[in-house]
Amino acid sequence: MSNAIGMVEFTSIARGIYAADQMVKVSNVEIVTAGSSCPGKYIAIVHGDVASVHDSVSTGERVAEEYLVDSIVIPNVSPQVFPAITGATMPESIQALGIIEFFSQATMIVAADAILKAAELEALELRLGNGLGGKSFFTFTGDVAAVQAGVEAGKAIAKDNGLLVNAEIIPSPSHVLIESLL
Repeated sequence: MSNAIGMVEFTSIARGIYAADQMVKVSNVEIVTAGSSCPGKYIAIVHGDVASVHDSVSTGERVAEEYLVDSIVIPNVSPQVFPAITGATMPESIQALGIIEFFSQATMIVAADAILKAAELEALELRLGNGLGGKSFFTFTGDVAAVQAGVEAGKAIAKDNGLLVNAEIIPSPSHVLIESLL
């Protein structure tokens, strides 16, 4: 069962591609996404059972050597995180809109998981670094109170590392805005 997610971030695209290959060879994991991101970095995100993801990420860290930026493993990750990363979410309705933005891609994934576990929320998109100068953002929806709880959970993650850029809540977003987001 794929209930864990892991990520390794590299300063070298070449080493990142090599490490991603090693990560999938050592464990029974699948790649959620792997590719270059701004500014000239590479990320490899895998999922699978907890032990396999730990083994895979450990291999990525070891192979990265001096090119390692950051890594994470989240056991029992919210199942909404995977489709949000790939942009495959389409909610039936959007009540309030939450937006949270981080400098760190790894921290953004940890925060998105915490946000989705904080209240009755639905993920829209988890954008990781591409075309964003290395920053990441997460959009999500629910009622106003749930979105507020989600934003607070995301901000709590940022207290440990100070990588929060901003967070906003839009209680009744315009349909014109929503169409541009989906």
